[in-house]
Amino acid sequence: MLDPSSSEEESDEVLEEERRDVLVAAGGVSPRSLPPPPPRDPRGREAGGPRAGSPSPSPSVLSEGRDEQERLQREEREKRLRLQLYVFIARCIAHPFNAKQPTDMARRQQKLNKQQLQILRERFQAFLNGETQIVADEAFCNAVRSYYEVFLKSDRVARMVHSGGCSANDFRDVFKKNIEKRVRSLPEIDGLSKETVLSSWLAKYDAIYRGEEDLCKQPNRMALSAVSELILSKEQLYEMFQQILGIKKLEHQLIYNACQLDNGDEQAAQIRRELDGRLQLAEQMARERKFPKFVTREMENMYIEELRSSVNLLMANLESLPVSKGGPEFKLQKLKRSQNSAFLDIGDENEVQLSKSDVVLSFTLEIVIMEVQGLKSVAPNRIVYCTMEVEGGEKLQTDQAEASRPQWGTQGDFTTTHPRPVVKVKLFTESTGVLALEDKELGRVVLYPTSNSPKSPDLHKMIVPKNSQDSDLKIKLAVRMDKPPHMKHCGYLYALGQKVWKRWKKRYFVLVQVSQYTFAMCSYREKKSEPQELMQLEGYTVDYTAPHTGLQGGRVFFNAVKEGDTVIFASDDEQDRILWVQAMYRATGQSYKPIPASQAQKMNPKGGNVNTDISPLYTDRGQKHGMDEFISANPCKFDHASLFRLLQRQTLDHRLNDSYSCLGWFSPGQVFVLDEYCARYGVRGCHRHLCYLNELIEHSENGSVIDPTLLHYSFAFCASHVHGNRPDGIGTVSVEEKERFEEIKDRLSSLLENQISHFRYCFPFGRPEGALKATLSLLERVLMKDIATPIPAEEVKKVVRKCLEKAALINYTRLTEYAKIEETMNQATPARKLEEVLHLAELCIEVLQQNEEHHSEAFAWWPELLAEHAEKFLSLYSVDMDSALEAQPQDSWDSFPLFQLLNNGLRNDTFLCNGKFHKHLQEIFVPMVIRYIDLMESSIAQSIHRGLEQESWQPVKSITNSLPNVALPKVPSLPLNLPQIPSFTTPTWMTSLYDSTNGSATSEDLFWKLDALQMFVFDLHWPEPEFAHHLEQRLKLMATDMIEACVKRTRIAFEVKLQKTNKTTDLRIPSSLCTMFNVLVDAKKQTAKLCILDGGQEQQYHSKIDDLIEETVKEIISLLVSKVVSVLEGVLSKLSRYDEGTFFSSLVSFTVKAAAKYVDVPKPGMDLADTYIMFVRQNQDILREKVNEEMYIEKLFDQWYSSSMKVICMWLADRLDLQLHIYQLKTLIKIVKKTYRDFRLQGVLEGTLNSKTYDTVHSRLTVEEATVTVTDAGGLQGITMKDSDEEEG
Repeated sequence: MLDPSSSEEESDEVLEEERRDVLVAAGGVSPRSLPPPPPRDPRGREAGGPRAGSPSPSPSVLSEGRDEQERLQREEREKRLRLQLYVFIARCIAHPFNAKQPTDMARRQQKLNKQQLQILRERFQAFLNGETQIVADEAFCNAVRSYYEVFLKSDRVARMVHSGGCSANDFRDVFKKNIEKRVRSLPEIDGLSKETVLSSWLAKYDAIYRGEEDLCKQPNRMALSAVSELILSKEQLYEMFQQILGIKKLEHQLIYNACQLDNGDEQAAQIRRELDGRLQLAEQMARERKFPKFVTREMENMYIEELRSSVNLLMANLESLPVSKGGPEFKLQKLKRSQNSAFLDIGDENEVQLSKSDVVLSFTLEIVIMEVQGLKSVAPNRIVYCTMEVEGGEKLQTDQAEASRPQWGTQGDFTTTHPRPVVKVKLFTESTGVLALEDKELGRVVLYPTSNSPKSPDLHKMIVPKNSQDSDLKIKLAVRMDKPPHMKHCGYLYALGQKVWKRWKKRYFVLVQVSQYTFAMCSYREKKSEPQELMQLEGYTVDYTAPHTGLQGGRVFFNAVKEGDTVIFASDDEQDRILWVQAMYRATGQSYKPIPASQAQKMNPKGGNVNTDISPLYTDRGQKHGMDEFISANPCKFDHASLFRLLQRQTLDHRLNDSYSCLGWFSPGQVFVLDEYCARYGVRGCHRHLCYLNELIEHSENGSVIDPTLLHYSFAFCASHVHGNRPDGIGTVSVEEKERFEEIKDRLSSLLENQISHFRYCFPFGRPEGALKATLSLLERVLMKDIATPIPAEEVKKVVRKCLEKAALINYTRLTEYAKIEETMNQATPARKLEEVLHLAELCIEVLQQNEEHHSEAFAWWPELLAEHAEKFLSLYSVDMDSALEAQPQDSWDSFPLFQLLNNGLRNDTFLCNGKFHKHLQEIFVPMVIRYIDLMESSIAQSIHRGLEQESWQPVKSITNSLPNVALPKVPSLPLNLPQIPSFTTPTWMTSLYDSTNGSATSEDLFWKLDALQMFVFDLHWPEPEFAHHLEQRLKLMATDMIEACVKRTRIAFEVKLQKTNKTTDLRIPSSLCTMFNVLVDAKKQTAKLCILDGGQEQQYHSKIDDLIEETVKEIISLLVSKVVSVLEGVLSKLSRYDEGTFFSSLVSFTVKAAAKYVDVPKPGMDLADTYIMFVRQNQDILREKVNEEMYIEKLFDQWYSSSMKVICMWLADRLDLQLHIYQLKTLIKIVKKTYRDFRLQGVLEGTLNSKTYDTVHSRLTVEEATVTVTDAGGLQGITMKDSDEEEG
């Protein structure tokens, strides 16, 4: 191919540039691209032998040598094919007339690679380790930690990144969805909306994602791959497809120049030749009846019509283009043609002829007058100026100048429709005469410019008046006449024709392009807008000819030939002839490329017909580098279907390896080139999409992430075409297309089923967004028998169910591999097995939650199928779970956390709650729960029996009152070894929370265990309502029975303990009795929590235990009151010794009176009263301090007071006929008054205090006091029943 040694004049710089381009091209081609040929050294040999990576052939093995030779030949053929393909692509880019770069395509995000993923992991790990400057609260840190552990470290994410289907936007969306759930669960904060929290968290995420070092980086210039999502220029498209096909820069430059890609006229002519060739092929096919094999024979004729109509459409597209971009004065002229168009039926009688007005041109002239030389006839100080005009138009004048220095530099702009205008420039001087009407003309010059005239300033000799002294007067000026865009060539030619130009003479010709398919040769006279004669070039063939001896004038000849007409042209210059032939060759659209005889002989000495470009420079360079065969190749003779398959495959490989997460979608520039290629070279739409589907499926099978929407679009197109719906207007269906479609359909169906079976790994965390849902939709489309008949929903459901059954096995197998369960389950201890199964349960629940979160929306049509998948998945887990549970020892309760974990994960799921696995789980744990409760009940009963037998009734610090407010350890995790449960001990972490004393150790142990047991069963959240109700009812009844037993035993112990106390005023109520009292108080409080049930029937049990407690409390209050009243009775019995009429009373009175004469005798009876009052007060304080129920204390004090008053009243009633002894009276007054006051201070109500009994006692004592006052006024010593007494105490 390209051999640098064939170009001796190529510089070293060009060679070095070529080498660099080879490296660039090799680096830009995807792994599946065709390998470039090996480079050659300057001596023409291949440098280095085989490519790196391929085995080096052994010289001793001939077969290896042949293989190497065949490989090199194959690479050479592939290289030539790529070069030829690039020529066609370059022409599509250079002059598109069918497609445009789409602007409505979804913008693709930059993909993440493995290195970026690793950096991202390190950045988030650094944040979690506190190594960044980003300030965050605990909630955000927890969200980031969850995101890091679950998402960033996931192997599924790493695989998706490796496959190129993951972008930074995907990572951010997953984090956003994660935190949205977390933020919604946070409590409301006044003044801080949750949207603000979300925005703040996302900003912090972006800061972590970017990293601190990236904030300082300056953005670099984007590479080609980075701008591929934008609208590309032609140069960028050339560069892209050089990379795609492995074309060197030098090769592109040679092709660019030789094909004249920058010449719109040449490209339009090439298109016209291609379209004409396609029409001829269609006609040849129709004549020879050589058609592709179609599904029906009727399609053969339809196929020819489709070919013709497609070419017609392309011709119409070409004709609709402006003649030349940037031609402001010329607009496309619409010519009415017959239905088949004149350019299809050459020589058609209905061909519409051009009129002379159709080819009127518009020219712009610029006349610049520089200076005048040789002006001698006027004085130096005279004023001179020039005028300029285009004949038939306006006249312009320059500025004035002195005759000594006639210089201007003035430009005049004119427009004219004359291809051969006449320009007149005159020199004037101002007339000084008074009667002079006009200025004096000093000279003039008349010019006849054309578009080919020189544009540079030149001196022209002026015509001067007769007798003028300025015989050598010259003017320097420039006349620039532009070339209109639709004027393709102009100049003087000799011409002779049969219908026009019937006389051989020299004329001024202009080749005018009226539209893309209409050209005319026009001859013009001077000062005429319309041509004198014109000839449409449609149907003519131009070629070089030998000189005609009979014609005088002209040195080199060429002609234009058409059926029934021949026009001979001659020029005086060889180069002018080449330019004319080249321009007319483009205009005629002929397939034959004319070459001069001398050049043809030089390039092909043997006389063969070699088609090459006309330009000698480009021809030499193209031939020298071996490009001429690619440039001059006839596109109509190539199999463009095969070429397009190669082009699309290479383009897709390049696209999947660029820096964007494209998911198989082409960039706008690639779509544009592929569209243009298909339209220009007649690639059928079905073939295009079948090839595309084949490539996409192959990439998807190899692990690349492909958008199922893209697969759906191409498949729908092919299905519509094969079933005759004409998506692109093509109604013919070839047998090959139908067979390939069925093959693709089977492959696509297998691929989709495999992806659905691996949905957790093909679409991890629901990425790409909506891909799984689109895959299911595509599967439904693929399963359709034809395009019109929808498939029954049950059939789709059946296929999806089968896929999800496979998915369950795949997911569980990979999960066990990840957890490494199989390695340890066989040899592990029971505890280790349970630990592994518990860890596996956590993973299973996490998998089900992720399925629900990320994939449930895709299966929204069949939510029950996803539930069946979950049941299948859990049934596989149940095998390992059952095995581990069977290995556990009897009466081991370590497996309860497993139930709680699984049950909490399943009970809130609509489909899985009480499903197959859930019921199986319950069946396993029902006996364990019942056994556990049975043992707990037995153990609690034993602890009550033993505890109360050995109970010291010392008060302990309580924790039961706050059980609902403190997170207690659950019974299964307590250090209990059922059925032998150790005595209750308060956890050390709770001792500082409580200072008040309460019940006994046994009662607190009982309430603790009952509450913990009920909390444990509650935390099980048993899903089956009937069994859950049964458990609750049983525990409540158990609590009732246990508390009832405790209350009864406490009542008995209270009575026994009370009987052992004495009946004197030394009695102080023991703390043990208060503790027993508090046990009953606590029992009443605990029954509200431990014994009550919602509903009607169960209330009777609560009423029963409540009544029992109330009755017991009444009994112990009565017992306690009886005890303290007995002390009062003892005091009163001592006072009875002073009763009137008894011997002891008389003795005491006499002794006291006698002794009082000599000494100060103490007041009898005051010690007894004070001792009793102290007894009452201290016992009141003890009860108030150590009994925790105010209501019961009030009842106790009420009964104590009332009973005391009754005893005193009865004692006084027994002595109704006797007068009280002075000492009896003083003691009773003090006891009654102090008792009244003390109980009033303790809160006894006025109604109880001032009862009839008290009034009776008060009246009697008042009467007795009055009697004593009369008989012995000083005997009471100031003690009185009046409230105003001042005695102390």
